[in-house]
Amino acid sequence: MDRIQKTALVSLICNLAYSAYHVILGITAWSWWYFTVGVYYVILSIVRFTVLQSKGKYRLITRFTGIMLLLLSLPLVGTVILSFVKERGRVFHLIVMLAIAVYAFSKITIATVNWVKARKSTSAKLITLRNISFADAFVSIYSLQRSMLVSFEGMTETEIRIMNAATGSAVCIIVLLLGVNLLRRKM
Repeated sequence: MDRIQKTALVSLICNLAYSAYHVILGITAWSWWYFTVGVYYVILSIVRFTVLQSKGKYRLITRFTGIMLLLLSLPLVGTVILSFVKERGRVFHLIVMLAIAVYAFSKITIATVNWVKARKSTSAKLITLRNISFADAFVSIYSLQRSMLVSFEGMTETEIRIMNAATGSAVCIIVLLLGVNLLRRKM
């Protein structure tokens, strides 16, 4: 197993743990937000696993992943609406918020470093895994921002809703564009 696959496998394991956390939190706290985000990560993990297990047929896998990212942008729109209309977010202790922040910023940093390293690559598998990593990282950043706004004082309810709507909309568009990017590639 090469280094790229090992990194993606570690990412897959982290995704599964993170998705289980969100699904369980969603069920125990009766939160549609956490449950939906958990399901998003489960589906993203399945897509990542499919890419990791693919032997050849990279055009098919790239198209499949592109379509899945397009489809995953739809429930993200639902979470943005849900965040705006109903759920503000959950208040967490400072230590928990720091752990979530380290996790989210690690994801975005790793995704960016991997993109820089592989930006001239023509490997369909590498490009597909890179797009999955960015879709994963941006949703983590949105989830972090959402929790931070309610965990730390300083913003009004209206300001929190506007920030959640703006950041969430940007993340939805980014995930959609990552899917479109994979569908437009000639591999």
